[in-house]
Amino acid sequence: MEVEGLGVYVLITLGSIILLWILFYLIPVGLWFQALVSGVRISLLQLIFMRWRKVPPSVIVRAMIEADKAGMKLNRDGLEAHYLAGGRVEQVVHALVSASKANIDLPFNMATAIDLAGRDVFEAVQMSVNPKVIDTPPVTAVAKDGIQLIAKARVTVRANIKQLVGGAGEDTILARVGEGIVSSIGSALSHKSVLENPDHISRVVLDKGLDAGTAFEILSIDIADIDIGKNIGAVLQMDQANADKNIAQAKAEERRAMAVAHEQEMKAKAQEARAKVIEAEVQIPLAMAEAFKEGNLGIMDYYKFRNIDADTKMRDSISKSGPKNKK
Repeated sequence: MEVEGLGVYVLITLGSIILLWILFYLIPVGLWFQALVSGVRISLLQLIFMRWRKVPPSVIVRAMIEADKAGMKLNRDGLEAHYLAGGRVEQVVHALVSASKANIDLPFNMATAIDLAGRDVFEAVQMSVNPKVIDTPPVTAVAKDGIQLIAKARVTVRANIKQLVGGAGEDTILARVGEGIVSSIGSALSHKSVLENPDHISRVVLDKGLDAGTAFEILSIDIADIDIGKNIGAVLQMDQANADKNIAQAKAEERRAMAVAHEQEMKAKAQEARAKVIEAEVQIPLAMAEAFKEGNLGIMDYYKFRNIDADTKMRDSISKSGPKNKK
């Protein structure tokens, strides 16, 4: 009987412990008491309803305690709605407290909108207090005298709280600053003037208002380094000269090919003419024989023709040998 009574006692004790654990899990008395001693008024019933709404009561209670100690009053329903929407309640409250201490106007609705937009609102508030320095990659530009310059800049930016939702990010700032540096160097008459006054680039770029439509406010642009690159003007002139030379060579080759083709054509015509002469000379004996047969040519006429032909050949021979004899 004693053993049975001991077993029943153990079962009752375990059941009581489990019941108390379930009770304290469903009714967060500890959180309620913590909120009570911290000056935050929230009922046990609301804490139970939070669990049923799948909202961690500890997150909401800690956020309300932090805001209350910073002198701010936050609405519990607004915090729950932000958590259910996928927001980071603790980050938002940290940002609100930091903004309040830094005298930055940051309403609760704007902070939750920034957080839901995917930006770190707490980091943005910190950047508003402590500006961030962004180093640009090397920017290559060419002055009007053809000398290439490679510049690096440091951009000091501060977060613009009102433009965080929908504003462009750091990549846009870097792209615009690079474009401004290229434009400033490209408008310089000489690279020497740029090297002598690099701050002129900063002034020109700042005057362009490059932070319009971005989530940042540009405080300063400082040229950290400028190096001299290639002589682009000379390279372009050399390339143009080589191109002109190649064009001239191509045209000369075209003219040479046309001359060769014309020469070959003339040779072909000359050969054709010689062939016709030879053909005609072959026809002469035949014509003379035919003339003898028909009686149109007598023997004396033939001798006269031979004498004339011999006399013509002798004259040609004398005319060809004349210059050699003179030499």
